[in-house]
Amino acid sequence: MKHYFFFFFILIGLTGPLNAQPVAELQKWLADGGQGAIETQRFAKMALSKTEADSAAQCIYSYFSHKESSLLKHEWVTRCMRADTLIMPIEYRIYGEKPEGGRSLYISMHGGGGTTAEVNDGQWLNQIRLYKPDEGVYVAPRAAVDAWNMWHQPHVGDFFDRIIRAAILTEDVNPDRVYILGYSAGGDGVYRLAPRMADRWAAASMMAGHPGGVSLLNVRNIGLMLWMGANDAAYDRNQEARKYGAWLDSMAVADKGGYAHETHLVEGKGHWMDRADTAAIHWMARFTRNPLPTKVVWRQDEVPQTAFYWLATTETQAQNGNSAIVERSGNTFTVLQNDYKTLLIGVNDEMIDFDRPVKVVSADGKILFKAKVKRTAASILRSIEAKHDKRLIFTAYIELNL
Repeated sequence: MKHYFFFFFILIGLTGPLNAQPVAELQKWLADGGQGAIETQRFAKMALSKTEADSAAQCIYSYFSHKESSLLKHEWVTRCMRADTLIMPIEYRIYGEKPEGGRSLYISMHGGGGTTAEVNDGQWLNQIRLYKPDEGVYVAPRAAVDAWNMWHQPHVGDFFDRIIRAAILTEDVNPDRVYILGYSAGGDGVYRLAPRMADRWAAASMMAGHPGGVSLLNVRNIGLMLWMGANDAAYDRNQEARKYGAWLDSMAVADKGGYAHETHLVEGKGHWMDRADTAAIHWMARFTRNPLPTKVVWRQDEVPQTAFYWLATTETQAQNGNSAIVERSGNTFTVLQNDYKTLLIGVNDEMIDFDRPVKVVSADGKILFKAKVKRTAASILRSIEAKHDKRLIFTAYIELNL
């Protein structure tokens, strides 16, 4: 209990004295350890002003950061990330001077796969030497399992979330300047994780990997590079890169403002491109994440997600193949496509004017929702628990039951 009262005073110091009743009750609830579901708390659904919502968001985000900071810092310093029963060793290097807004972060996946641990260890140690950004924290994780799909599995996203949060805490990484790349089996991982976790990345680069039929619809709002040796014919990797590059070309034309990309098939090269692909580091560094894009394209894959940018759904609706496409302009949201029976739209003061009604319409103009919405602590907590990302905090949710 002493720990919680100590943290209560930390919260007071962070936010200043707060007299607003819902925020004061939130502070007390957090100081008591957040006992019981927030939905059952009297303050949870009380309307908040913008100032109160900002204070509540800072309280809740600081609370969760404080709870996990010691463990994450320990994992980072010892270079050993843990999730459930699995372990993911990491190596990292820090390059250049730290920019004013925080360092960049590059997560770089090694090759190998369904082979011996010794081979994968060698690929991992090679990966830490393979690329060198001018600025940033460059991390090479060692896959937690030795399998052909070692970067496809559900635990990978959990580990990468931990790496991002640990790097933010310990190295002052800018959450809007996080990049993913990988070679060979690591390139397979980029094909999967670039779309699956697109709301985390500013840009991604796939080197010498195979897509395995994955959809790239979700990469609309990030930069994506494809690098392949023109003679890398094993498993038709070169043909798949050409096919996916052509698809990205067509999507960039059809969806203006989306699908920024480049495709490079290096002539005369096979699976090893003699480091021509290192140009990807400088290309990716041009991109900064937009966590609140005006259009979100979200398609579930074999590892379901309940939240993506400012969209969310229930666990039962997060099923492989379900998709939604939603655009926003001011206080109007247009649902262009939707397979979810329950679709939630998260909003905050960067996105809408809370003094005016919010309207949600279908592609054919049918009004699905029209009303003012209110900021609540329950919405703030929901968004923080979903992503632990201070740039993806939403103070209200619009629930559509379609």
